[in-house]
Amino acid sequence: MQVLINGESHQFDNDMTISALLQQSGLAGKRVAVEVNETIVPKSQHAETRVSEGDKIEIIHAIGGG
Repeated sequence: MQVLINGESHQFDNDMTISALLQQSGLAGKRVAVEVNETIVPKSQHAETRVSEGDKIEIIHAIGGG
């Protein structure tokens, strides 16, 4: 399965959820916002929202600072 993440093409062997994608990307447990095909996916739906072939995903993570 091929998807675009933050404008870069990524290939995955099997389908997955947003939660699994964040886990593989090392972003699980971090404060992130996820958009799939220009629609924001609430954190409460990450475990049930499946990533599909050709999806365009944007992941934004908050960075604290002073």
